[in-house]
Amino acid sequence: MNIRPLSALFDHDNPASLDAYRAVGGYEGLAKALTMTPEALVALVEKSGLRGCGGAGFPTGVKWRLRGLDAPEPRYLVCNLDETEPGSFKDRALLFGAPQQILEGMLIAAHALGVQEAVIFIRGEYAAGAEVFARALAAAEAARLLQLPAGRLQLDIHLSLGRYICGEDSAILNAIEGRRPNPRKKPPHISQKGLWQQPTTVNNAETFAQLPGILREGVEAYQGWGVNGG
Repeated sequence: MNIRPLSALFDHDNPASLDAYRAVGGYEGLAKALTMTPEALVALVEKSGLRGCGGAGFPTGVKWRLRGLDAPEPRYLVCNLDETEPGSFKDRALLFGAPQQILEGMLIAAHALGVQEAVIFIRGEYAAGAEVFARALAAAEAARLLQLPAGRLQLDIHLSLGRYICGEDSAILNAIEGRRPNPRKKPPHISQKGLWQQPTTVNNAETFAQLPGILREGVEAYQGWGVNGG
């Protein structure tokens, strides 16, 4: 087992550094993902058994497959880093300590889903962390890492004004659109009509952060990680 932990750069003086992240295997997962078709990449994530890390635990690959690889364009990708559950701070730790890993995971997902527009939605109290992510994003953009086969990924940072309900996947879309962040009635599901009424996929920040290790080290290594074998 050789999966590098999510916390590899937590004690680094500049976790947003592209060089520091590459020194621990950063962007090797993305490089492998870009050699794969979207269909094969979705199948690999589904095979890995990765589940959403925001609380619901829905299989990530299944969520991606159900959106459909032939969904109408434009398609959107949203990283949920609102984290308003009392006492929760795991996503905060990743934001400050592993911003490049979150970003790499979003790029992997964007390739798998054929997305060219993405948003990371960050809890308002994490404003300093949003600045860390912005530095990581600028470094990756300067290195042309946002240039994917479908085109350059436009990734925007949205700092929440603060509402507990924004952790719900459809409420977060209303907030991004500048509307009252209430959950939407379903159907239709956001995978068909989400942000700006277009196909949208929302995943938690930790879910994205798991993807580079799965691609870099392989499904079997990932499945052997943890006390329960997965």
